[in-house]
Amino acid sequence: MDGTIDPGAHVAPGAQVADDVSIAPGAVIHDGARVGSGARIGSGAVIHAGTEIGERCIVEDGAILGKRPRLRAGSSAARAEIGSLVLEPEVTVCCGAVVYAGAHVASGVIIGDQSQVREGATIGAESVVGRASSIDFGARVGARVLIQTGVYVTAGSVVEDDVFLGPGVLTTNDHTMGRHPRAEGLQGPTFRRACRIGGGAVLVPGVVIGEEAFVAAGAVVTRDVGAREVVMGVPARVVRHVPDDDLIERWR
Repeated sequence: MDGTIDPGAHVAPGAQVADDVSIAPGAVIHDGARVGSGARIGSGAVIHAGTEIGERCIVEDGAILGKRPRLRAGSSAARAEIGSLVLEPEVTVCCGAVVYAGAHVASGVIIGDQSQVREGATIGAESVVGRASSIDFGARVGARVLIQTGVYVTAGSVVEDDVFLGPGVLTTNDHTMGRHPRAEGLQGPTFRRACRIGGGAVLVPGVVIGEEAFVAAGAVVTRDVGAREVVMGVPARVVRHVPDDDLIERWR
């Protein structure tokens, strides 16, 4: 089926757009961008140079793809080399989301309205990034991860497969709050496979949440949480363990 390019859209001569792509009014596709077969680009969306959009992707109204970061002098993010943004097939980028150059988004991912995915971040297949959430530079998110509304995944975080991050979860990566040598790396939390973090929980830099662990809503996690431990409170303390019949294999 042939696509439709609205007369109000701008497709630069150097952009590579498959014949069956649909492009709505006001969309802008810059030179060097590539848009695969069956993709749909919404009104006012902007696709910057070098962006690669896979087959059957949906880019909703007002989304910005391939933005280059604007960084302050001395920013930790400035050390990263920035490549092209890649969206694998069947990714949906919802209204007003911003996905930076250098990110890699695997197939079937949904990036919610007004969300931000920074340069160097990776998101695994079939994961969901909820509305107004932020995946910071260099963060690694696995497959089938569910990130709810308003979550901040800080730079240096590792989120393994099947993790659940509840609404408003906040992660941090710098004990000194900026008062450290420039060469000193940041330490985001690590979330092991299938752990679950309740709404509004706060995690300090470098903590490790074990496989299938459970962090209750509103907890402040100041130390590592072991596999299958259930923690709650401020600071978070172990209260019990996750039973066998609550493991993820039972609920797939």
